[in-house]
Amino acid sequence: MSQHSSSGRQARQNWTRRGLLAAGALGASAAALAPALQRSRPQSVFIARNQTYTSDLQRVIEDGFRAVELPLEHYRGKRVLLKPNMVEPTRKAPHMTTHPAIIVATAAVFLRHGAIVSVGEAPGHVRDTTMALEESGIREALDSEQIPFADLNYEDVTWRASRLRFSGLGGLYMPQSVAAADLIVSLPKMKTHHWMGVTAAMKNLYGVAPGSVYGWPKNVLHHNGIAETICDINSCLPRLATVVDAIQCMEGDGPILGTPKQMGLVLVGENLAAVDATVCRLMRLNPARIPYLSKADGVLGPIAESRIHQRGEIWEESAKPFQILDEPHLNSMREGVLIS
Repeated sequence: MSQHSSSGRQARQNWTRRGLLAAGALGASAAALAPALQRSRPQSVFIARNQTYTSDLQRVIEDGFRAVELPLEHYRGKRVLLKPNMVEPTRKAPHMTTHPAIIVATAAVFLRHGAIVSVGEAPGHVRDTTMALEESGIREALDSEQIPFADLNYEDVTWRASRLRFSGLGGLYMPQSVAAADLIVSLPKMKTHHWMGVTAAMKNLYGVAPGSVYGWPKNVLHHNGIAETICDINSCLPRLATVVDAIQCMEGDGPILGTPKQMGLVLVGENLAAVDATVCRLMRLNPARIPYLSKADGVLGPIAESRIHQRGEIWEESAKPFQILDEPHLNSMREGVLIS
């Protein structure tokens, strides 16, 4: 009980420092700040071990959603958009993009509960989305299950105000499929990142920002700060959840030039910051030193281990140090982390 009380006080302190000073100073209303305050509370993250792409992933993912108390039945008749990672896909590097089996299994879970499911992506490095679909193997998988795909790079867009404005942008243009969704499920590949250290559920949502507006590779967003715009994008979106493809991962010079790292894990969560913090711990990186997670802490979700309720397997039994580039800004991300 005392630990939970301490966690609650810490959440309010974090919100006061980050949320009220960052968002309140910009004139955000109490109603606009309320969702972020909600997300600063303790959250659950589910981990499944010993997984392969031929496992019963549908059962694992549904078990994960149940464990984190995401109400699947609530989405009957509602729009669920699945957002995989399709950055520079090539069949020679399956560890770079979300595996089709993860996408199909997640879709099946929501379809079984009566949701209207589609898949959408705005590849940041590739203007030819048809080629990206083919090279990733996702086109064949979606066609076989008759799951529609939305090219988010070229859809009509709608303006969405940002609750946080960390980047200085008042809001962002979002594709119609994103604006109309009742739930967006981020389906990232667990990878290192040469600037941010880690790319997972939150960074994957860079791929909802249309290249037709923000350029390739989302240059406008990069120029306004990667960590800042990651947080702003997440704050503009409707309800979120994530299923992380951490079966075959990437280490080293990610998110494109790294090498495969076998982990055999699937992570599920409703709060993306909490899930990404757990991803960092699995990589033996300190989430408090990841730029976008440091900004998200207490605003978009908790990153402290004491405020993340572990479901399924415990992360310590699966953690393995990931290789990162030998750069000062990356090496510092190991500080405060026990490597074993």
